[in-house]
Amino acid sequence: MKDIYLDCNATTSVLPAAVAAASAAMAHGYGNPSSTHATGLQAKAMMDGVRALARRLLGAGEGRLMFNSGATEGIQTAVLSALCALRERRDAGHRIGALLLYGATEHKAVPESLAHWNRLLGLNLTLRQLPVGTDGRHDLDVLGELIGDTAMLCTMAANNETGVISDLSAIAQLLQERGAHAYWMVDCVQALGKLQLNLAATRIDYAPFSGHKLYAPKGIGMLYVRAGAPFTPLIMGGGQETGLRSGTENMAGIAALGAVLAALDDGSTFRSHAELLSFRTRLVASLEAALPGIVFNMPFDRSLPTTVNFSVPGLSSKELLDLFDAAGVRVSSGSACSAAKALPSYVLAAMQVPAWRASSAIRLSFGPLTDEATILAACERIEHCGEALRGSCLLPSILSPLSPLAALRDGVTALSVDGHTTWLLTDAASASCVVIDPLAALVPRIAAFIGCQDYTVRAIVQTETSPQADAAHQMLAAALEITQLDEFDAHGTLAFGAGLRRLACGDASMYLLGQEFAFIGTLAPQAAIAALAEALRLDTVLCASRDDGSVCNTVRAAQQQAAASAAPQLDAAGLEAFLRAQPDAIVVDVREAYEHAACATRVFDGCTVHSVPLSRLAGEVAGWLREPQRPLVFVCRSGNRSARAAACLHRLGHKAAWQLNGGLAMATLATLPSLAFAA
Repeated sequence: MKDIYLDCNATTSVLPAAVAAASAAMAHGYGNPSSTHATGLQAKAMMDGVRALARRLLGAGEGRLMFNSGATEGIQTAVLSALCALRERRDAGHRIGALLLYGATEHKAVPESLAHWNRLLGLNLTLRQLPVGTDGRHDLDVLGELIGDTAMLCTMAANNETGVISDLSAIAQLLQERGAHAYWMVDCVQALGKLQLNLAATRIDYAPFSGHKLYAPKGIGMLYVRAGAPFTPLIMGGGQETGLRSGTENMAGIAALGAVLAALDDGSTFRSHAELLSFRTRLVASLEAALPGIVFNMPFDRSLPTTVNFSVPGLSSKELLDLFDAAGVRVSSGSACSAAKALPSYVLAAMQVPAWRASSAIRLSFGPLTDEATILAACERIEHCGEALRGSCLLPSILSPLSPLAALRDGVTALSVDGHTTWLLTDAASASCVVIDPLAALVPRIAAFIGCQDYTVRAIVQTETSPQADAAHQMLAAALEITQLDEFDAHGTLAFGAGLRRLACGDASMYLLGQEFAFIGTLAPQAAIAALAEALRLDTVLCASRDDGSVCNTVRAAQQQAAASAAPQLDAAGLEAFLRAQPDAIVVDVREAYEHAACATRVFDGCTVHSVPLSRLAGEVAGWLREPQRPLVFVCRSGNRSARAAACLHRLGHKAAWQLNGGLAMATLATLPSLAFAA
């Protein structure tokens, strides 16, 4: 299954012509352009040719254009140049303004650079965000109020998360009308190849660019400096780039960037604006068909045609990322530089987007080299993702409750959020379920699960009472339209599955499902065992309402106070050999059901991969512990969930539990050519 890459705002693949140009530069044009012999002169001629082409395409006019390592260096250089000039002006007795003003949706490199150099240069100016409207564009009224006291203004041509295009003409007009003397930097990283640029005809003082956003390699970029704008080199040394940026030039990167610029110049390599718009229209239609209730977080008429930012009610960005990744569609949850921090998007927050949308947004971005076949394949997979979500009852569904994909099996499911866990017990034979310790944040999901499958709710119970727990209980009962529900008899027993018993422990309650599971709330395992000593077996699985990463426990492991330890690991290259040597091994994919449904079927040496989501792991451990010598290999997308699963089994006494290091993301078709998924 070929991956479909829709994260081009983070980085792009390298244009084949750029790869060839870089290779040729390394193999044949390897001269130092500062050398005066023929080889050096040839290298300098190539570099000068690329610079001349870039100047023409960007409309640089008499401005300076230097090669550098990319946008971050360009931003640093621009900020340093402007702030050094401001300090000189202030020292000479001139008024410079008190504000360093930057757009609220700027890349974090901008405010970080402003703060860094403001501190080091001792300027002590005030950093201030320029707010944006709900459409993501800068608030010109606020800019008009602040521009007279602004020393430097930093905005962007187009936003990397939403694709919103700034109204640079209106900003320039305002600067002119107010006679503002502020230095102006415009981040043009997302503009190259997507917007018409004629920099010398604008009021822009500095414009950084990054090659890897438009099919050049990482590590090569450009900085435009308007003629007459102050400049201070960030790097001093041998005086390369006519003294603007010292250090021997990255000739392979420059050659590759030149190939990209040549492709941009020829007008036939990259898709037209109209083609890109049509691609976005198709993707949006498939997203709307696949994800009912989808909300788009950018105005289509004021955004790049290559960027779509959206949120889906009831689905987190992680769930959507995992789902799309399983389907082989690579998207992101925002800026690649901040996605790993798992915080709500500050860009969307600045646009006054509701918190749930800012924290669950997905960015889908393609590039001007993307072809129609890729878009059509992406649309097909996106719609398949929607089917997987509906089949797993995470979206409104017309599937029968008895659909093999939709139906929950007997057992226990853990639903966790913010370190707390709700347990959902299901009994397929009676089409009924019990909810233990419902959480308010999970009420919509629990109600959707139950409603989708038309299960009868036998009980909603809590291990502890508190205002928050009571409120969540009432919310779930209201969502399920249940007015009164207490089917436990006088002995605290409910006829459900193997029998559900309620036992008091001080002010708290615990629940036993047969002798297989004990739901102990927030009690420590040792305290729960002491309170329920006669009702438990050594292999009883202890299920807590706190999610500390351990997944679950057993009485035996708790009595032995087994410490968590990392399970042994396999890398993707060694997995095939391991399974050949261990033909009785069980491979367990702990991704969620909707990820399995979205994933293409593969067969690996006849070995079946069992689907046991991490949320249902507690219900399976007892069976695996009965065969402690049989190898278990846990896999997931990145290795995080499989590491938790393997560590859990290892701690519980299954010393033959392994995990695939790095997850399926590190496995290639060469090392992991075939996997067959089974329920």
